[in-house]
Amino acid sequence: MSAVDLDMRKLRYFVALAEELHFGRAAARLHIAQPVLTRQIRALEGELGIKLLNRDSRGTSLTLAGSRLLDDSRYLLTEAQALRQRLSQIEDSLITITVGVLPGLFATAATRAFEAGDPARRVVTVPVSWNQQAEVVRRGDVQVVYARSPFDFSCLATAPLLEEPRDVVLAAGDPLAEQQSVSLDDLASRRLLQDPASVPEWYALASPELRREAVHSAVTGVERKLEMVAARAGFAVLPRSTVTSYRRPDLRVLPADGLEPSRVVLAWDPTVEDTARDEFVIAALACAGQTIDPGSREKQ
Repeated sequence: MSAVDLDMRKLRYFVALAEELHFGRAAARLHIAQPVLTRQIRALEGELGIKLLNRDSRGTSLTLAGSRLLDDSRYLLTEAQALRQRLSQIEDSLITITVGVLPGLFATAATRAFEAGDPARRVVTVPVSWNQQAEVVRRGDVQVVYARSPFDFSCLATAPLLEEPRDVVLAAGDPLAEQQSVSLDDLASRRLLQDPASVPEWYALASPELRREAVHSAVTGVERKLEMVAARAGFAVLPRSTVTSYRRPDLRVLPADGLEPSRVVLAWDPTVEDTARDEFVIAALACAGQTIDPGSREKQ
């Protein structure tokens, strides 16, 4: 006889019928219609190629094969239930932390430290943009986020990780790109291609028209910003590690006088008690120096 994939549902139906020896009572016990039970039992006999039940005017009885299948089915169903319980216990014991990470930041070292020695621990990292970094925590999408200042920290707990310079990104052909550095006054008359709240120093100097344009047409996504900078549509201000991760020959990166450094912090919702999250924060603080590309730190 060829191999047969046993259907556990059909076995459960068969056990009920074998114990009741009455189609009506077995169907009621299973909460299904009697014709459905009849079809399922016939299908099981067809799949096995064996007669399991005798049906005559005196009622229903088990064949020898049916009696053997009853014993084995009880064992299989019990084992299947035990397996489900064991798997459920494993699933329940998993400790999963969802961490938001901005471009240019790395949670790899903290993840390894948190997961080390405990196979039940898992860290899921999700990319977030600058204007999402606070909201993903407030909405509960992530338990903790690697965030960058400046942004609205209200109602969030934070722990500092490190600081790094912010640089100005210009098109390679821009006249300012020939200088060794740029000033905020140099940039005040130019279009900022990002949320102006991320560069408050520029916002304080720019004209009302440029401020309004920046608010209403801010570009999201590092790649898109850089494409527009290369097309000479404006400039961007980015943390040095982010710039290092996106080297391009059609762009020039210059330090800027008067720009505050980017402060990298961990942020989370302090109103939510979460022991695993707190343990991840401890691991992340211990690995703070590995939060950005080591190569970008060497250039600071």
